[in-house]
Amino acid sequence: MQHDQGGIRVSSDPAEVDVDAVHAFLTTSYWAEGISRELVARAITGSVPFSLFDDGRQIGFARVITDGATYGYLADVYVLESHRGRGLGKQLMASVMSHPDLQGLRRLGLVTRDAHALYQGFGFVGLARPDRHMEITRPGMYGP
Repeated sequence: MQHDQGGIRVSSDPAEVDVDAVHAFLTTSYWAEGISRELVARAITGSVPFSLFDDGRQIGFARVITDGATYGYLADVYVLESHRGRGLGKQLMASVMSHPDLQGLRRLGLVTRDAHALYQGFGFVGLARPDRHMEITRPGMYGP
């Protein structure tokens, strides 16, 4: 699936993902600092990936981990800082939300530190029942 708008292109073709570019960003992100390229590649393989391109160069990314029927988890969403402020995050998210394989999911989750406004524009809200959610976290797992 591809969407073109104003010279910017979003593709959900796994073969188009520039794994090196995605890894370069993620390894410096607050949520995946130090992650290995091998792990990034493996994570992409197990997801529905969305690549944001400007003139053939990967400038953003998102992926949804899903069973394709009932649940999805949105992860690794970014737009390079040099391209922010142009609505590209919204363009990327519109492609995610309209993807045919992600329609009809009962629940789509995500975790964010600072992009609540972006996701709220696509219907995301705080947990309705936070007392029912549990997690295992392993901070610093990718670091030395």
